[in-house]
Amino acid sequence: MRDFQPGNSREPTPKRQLATVIGMSDTHCPYCALQCAMRLRAGPDGVDVEARDFPTNQGGLCQKGWTSADLLRHPERLTTPLVHDGETLRPATWPEALDRVVAGITAIQERHGRDAVAVFGGGGLTNEKAYALGRFARVALRTSTIDYNGRFCMSSAAAAGNRAFGVDRGLPFPVEDIAAADAVLLVGANPAETMPPFVRHLGGDGLVVVDPRRTATARLAALHLQPTPGTDLALGNGLLHIAITEGHLDRAYVDARTTGFDAVRAAVAQWWPARVERLTGVPVADLYATVERLANAQKAMVLTARGAEQHAKGTDTVTAFVNLALALGLPGRRGSGYGCLTGQGNGQGGREHGQKADQLPGYRRIDDPAARAHVARVWGVAADDIPGAGPSAYELLSSDAVRALLVFGSNPVVSAPRAAGVRRWLGALDLLVVADFVLSETAALADVVLPTAQWAEEDGTMTNLEGRVIRRRRATPPPAGVRTDLAVLAELSGRLGAPTSSDPRTVFAELGRASSGGVADYAGITYERIDAEGGVFWPCPDESHPGTPRLFLDRFATPDGRARFTPVEHRPAAEEPDADFPLYLTTGRVLTQYQSGAQTRRIAALPGDPYVELHPDLASRIGVDDGAPVTVATRRGSATAPARVSTTIRADTVFVPFHYGGANLLTNPALDPISRMPEFKVCAARVAPA
Repeated sequence: MRDFQPGNSREPTPKRQLATVIGMSDTHCPYCALQCAMRLRAGPDGVDVEARDFPTNQGGLCQKGWTSADLLRHPERLTTPLVHDGETLRPATWPEALDRVVAGITAIQERHGRDAVAVFGGGGLTNEKAYALGRFARVALRTSTIDYNGRFCMSSAAAAGNRAFGVDRGLPFPVEDIAAADAVLLVGANPAETMPPFVRHLGGDGLVVVDPRRTATARLAALHLQPTPGTDLALGNGLLHIAITEGHLDRAYVDARTTGFDAVRAAVAQWWPARVERLTGVPVADLYATVERLANAQKAMVLTARGAEQHAKGTDTVTAFVNLALALGLPGRRGSGYGCLTGQGNGQGGREHGQKADQLPGYRRIDDPAARAHVARVWGVAADDIPGAGPSAYELLSSDAVRALLVFGSNPVVSAPRAAGVRRWLGALDLLVVADFVLSETAALADVVLPTAQWAEEDGTMTNLEGRVIRRRRATPPPAGVRTDLAVLAELSGRLGAPTSSDPRTVFAELGRASSGGVADYAGITYERIDAEGGVFWPCPDESHPGTPRLFLDRFATPDGRARFTPVEHRPAAEEPDADFPLYLTTGRVLTQYQSGAQTRRIAALPGDPYVELHPDLASRIGVDDGAPVTVATRRGSATAPARVSTTIRADTVFVPFHYGGANLLTNPALDPISRMPEFKVCAARVAPA
C-alpha cells in the first residue's frame, strides 16, 4: 500500500516493488471524468500504479487513483455467477445463470410486453459498452425501457448546452485553456476533493467559487459566494443584471453570434442586487466583485457542476449562467467560454451513444426519422423496429409497468433518490439481473449476479470531460470465471436471436459507423489514431480530420450558427423548509470516496465513514457535540451518523456525503421538467440527537 497525505496528487513512495512484471499498460484511472493517465505494471503479487504525464493530470493522481488497483484482487471479488434459489444467492455455472436470465426475459416479455424488461446502465461504462448496451436493448430486447445513472449526474447541463449551443460537450475546450484564464467562476463544484489534479488548472487570484459550504475548493478561491441552497438561478440572473446595467455587455458579440437577448434582458431586469442578496444571502458587494472579475479579464470562464445542476430547476439554473457567459461574449472565444465539469469516468461518452432513454448513437435523437434510418442500416434492422423513447432513470426505477431489470455499471440502491422506495421496487420485480465485480447493495437483491471484468482487465475507450476520446488498455486478465460486459451482452444477444460481437475494436468500429454524421461523430477515430495522438477530440468525421479540441470558434451547432439566449425564472426548491423540517439538506462527495462507494468503500487505504456536517450554532441549539450521533430526517426517511461540527457550512444547512446508504434515503425525487434530473441538492430536513 502507498503512503499519502489527504489530497496528495503526486506520487508517494511505494512500499512494494514488483519483482517480476508480466503485463504493462498505459491507461487511465477508472474513477472521475478527468481520466488521469497512469501506467499499470502487473506481476504475480499484484498490480502497481504509476502516474503518467497527460494534459489533464500533468503527472498527478489523487488518493483514489493511487489505490485503484487494490480492488483488482480484492477478497470480495466475484468470480462465479450467483443465482437466487428462493432463500439466498448461491454459486452457479455460467450456462445456468444465462439460461435463467434468457428464460426470465422471454417469459416476462411474452406475458407483459417488450417494454416490461428494462435496462439500466452507467456513466462509468466504456464507449463500447454504452453503445452495446443501447444496441442490446433496442435490437435484442426491442424495449424502449433503457436509461442510465448519468441521468442523475449530467442531464441538466446536457439539456442546457443543447438548448443554448446545439450540442452538449462538457468542456468545449481543453483543460489547458482553463489554466490560462484570468478569471474563473466555478458554480457548484468542489474539484479539490472530487478530482484533485484538476485544481492545478485553477488560478487562485481569479477564482470565484459558488457553494453553500466553504469547501476545500472554496478555500482556494479569491472570492467565495455562499448562497442559500436552491437559489443559484436567482444568483445567475442577478449577476447578468449587473453585467448589463454596469455596461459590461459585449454588444458586438451578442448581435453577431446570438439570438434571444432582448427577452433575457427583460427577464433579468427584476433581479436587482438588493433583491438577489435578500434571496440568496450573497452580499451585494460580492455580486459586483464577481461580475467585475469576469468582465475585466482578458480570458474568462464560467463553469458549472452538480451543485447547480442537481435540482428540479437544474436546466434553467445552468441556462442562467450560460446567459451570463453569452452576455460577456465568452463562448466561442479562444481561451474563454462556458463549460460543465463532467463527473463520472465516462460521463461524456456514456451519454452520447445510446444508453439514454431518448437517444441513438452519435447523440442522435431517437424520434428523428433520419437518425433512426441511419442507425437501422448499421444495425441491419428496419427503422420501424427500433423502439421509441422510454422513461427517464427515476421514472424507470419506480414504474409499475417494468417487471424485469438488467443493471450494468450502477448501484441504484445507494445512488437513486428516495432510495428506500427504489429498494422496495427492485425487491418486487419478477427478475433482477446485476452485472458487477463485487456484491454491491443492488447485486445483493438480485435473482442473478454476473461477475464481470474490471477496468484494468479489458480494452476500450473513454471520453473524458474535454470530449477527448482516450484508450483504456488491459494490463492483466480477469480472474478465472469472470467475463467482460461485452462478452455478457454478446452472449445474451445471441441467445435472444440478435448476434453481435464481443471484441472491443469491432464494437468501436461499428460505433463509429453508427455515430457518423451525428453531433458526436466518432467516424474518424480509431484505436490506432488514439494511440498515435494521445487521444482525439470529437467531432471527428473522417480519418483525415484533425479532431475538434475547441468548439464554436466559427459558429455554434444550431441551424443558424448562433447561440441561443433563453429567459429563465427563479422558483423555489420543490421542498422548502417549514416548521416541521426547518433546515436545508444538501449532499455531495468527499475526497476518499467515489459515487455509491461500491469500489472505494472496499479499499482499506481510503478511509471514510458517513457523517452529518452542521454549523456550531445549530449544534449548540440542538445540544450535540462534535462526534455525537445525530439523526437527519426528511419526509422520505431518516439516517443517523456522527456530527461533524464546522463553521464551513451555513447555519441553516446540513450536509451528508452520498457515498453511503443513508444519504439518498433522504433526498427528494422531484424531477426537472426538461432533463428529468432529481433534486438531490436541496430538500427540507430536521436534525436531532440520535
